[in-house]
Amino acid sequence: MTQEKMQAQQLRFESVLEQQLSYRTNTPKRLHEAICYSALDGGKRIRPLLVYAAGEAVGVAQELLDIPAVAIELIHVYSLIHDDLPAMDDDDLRRGKPSNHKAFDEATAILAGDALQAMAFNLLATSPLFDVSAETRLTLIHELSQAAGIAGMVGGQAIDLDSVDKTLSLSELENMHRCKTGALIRASVLMPAYCSSQVTPEQIKQLEHFADCIGLAFQVQDDILDIESDTETLGKMQGSDIAANKPTYPSIIGLEASKKKLVTLYDEAISSLETFGNSVQSLQELAEFIVKRSK
Repeated sequence: MTQEKMQAQQLRFESVLEQQLSYRTNTPKRLHEAICYSALDGGKRIRPLLVYAAGEAVGVAQELLDIPAVAIELIHVYSLIHDDLPAMDDDDLRRGKPSNHKAFDEATAILAGDALQAMAFNLLATSPLFDVSAETRLTLIHELSQAAGIAGMVGGQAIDLDSVDKTLSLSELENMHRCKTGALIRASVLMPAYCSSQVTPEQIKQLEHFADCIGLAFQVQDDILDIESDTETLGKMQGSDIAANKPTYPSIIGLEASKKKLVTLYDEAISSLETFGNSVQSLQELAEFIVKRSK
């Protein structure tokens, strides 16, 4: 995905997201401010970009994917707000500014996350901008709830918290990350496919394998950056995983092996899309961005 195309899609997404949040004018003012503080804070928007790129791969128009893209990002933002809380990862910085609970307070941060989660499913269920059948709405709600729940992101976070000061095997580490990070990335790639009447079961499997590989690659690069980058570039505390004694790829297999693992996962992700032809160019370029990003 070219820089220009990525920026254009990011701008499109920001406009749709801001529009959806602006409708909630009856929200208590401080709660609404806390929601917008985190949700409209930019970021890479990797998951919405994956939604648009996967839609391009299977021939689904961007207009139909705006709401799924917003829903996934709202779930992601809610998870970041809650992950930063003192009871979780206890991080004071997020995207280069105070975490939500530092800018507001812990109770407001918890409620902001709760509201974002509910809003995501409400949009998929009711938004008139998402012009699909009730069956398709239900399929996407099911996919996102699986990705966000105990079998996905929430379950992965529980494993992560329970793994502090423990030594995990590589397979245990990857299981944790397939849940905590990978599940939402998988949903980002598969939800557009479920909006297409043309996609085949084999293509679903190929997209699923791509998502699995790139989800793990995303986390490997995160672990590498936690060692090699700096706080200013990352927008969060560099070395926080090491300081918290959390298991990471470098702590288990070493830094150089982690870099080789990153390349292997990227190559496998790209090869899984070979039968799609040129329609997956944006997905391939986005995969490259994920493994080469600096924050």
